[in-house]
Amino acid sequence: MALALVTIAMALGLIVVYNRLAQLNVQADNAWADINVQLKRRHDLIPNLVETVQGYASHETESFRAVIEARSAAIAARGPAQQQQAEQQLGASLGQFFALAEAYPALRAVESFRALQDDLGRIEEALQNARRYFNAVVRDLNTAIVQFPSNLVAQGCGIQRRAFFELEDRAEAAVPKVSFGG
Repeated sequence: MALALVTIAMALGLIVVYNRLAQLNVQADNAWADINVQLKRRHDLIPNLVETVQGYASHETESFRAVIEARSAAIAARGPAQQQQAEQQLGASLGQFFALAEAYPALRAVESFRALQDDLGRIEEALQNARRYFNAVVRDLNTAIVQFPSNLVAQGCGIQRRAFFELEDRAEAAVPKVSFGG
């Protein structure tokens, strides 16, 4: 009788631990999907920005090409590691793009350009929040995976640690400057 109770208690414990790991795994997938939603919003906004600036600085074709190529690479990237690298490239090219746009005072006065800047700022903020949430979920999942006894369950079920969404270059941590107000 006592052996049956111990066996049942252990089985219930394993079920609880597995369910917790499965829940964290699903939350990590959901958090990653949230990041992808914000990235898509940013990717969709970029052609409008390029088109607006192109009307004022049509001779700056190399800058436009760099932003569009970086955007294409970011859209094509798959998985956290590739996306992180592609998004860093896109952020760098956007920074150069906005530095170029700053040289055109008439452009800064255009309402549609200012609206696009505001939209990009909101998207960047939402993206930062989504990344922060993703990293918090990954932290919780990774912590559960290394703690006893859940490490045994994770190992037995093939649940693995996940990588954080990190920036390799700390200079990329800054949100691209999108305001040209005086």
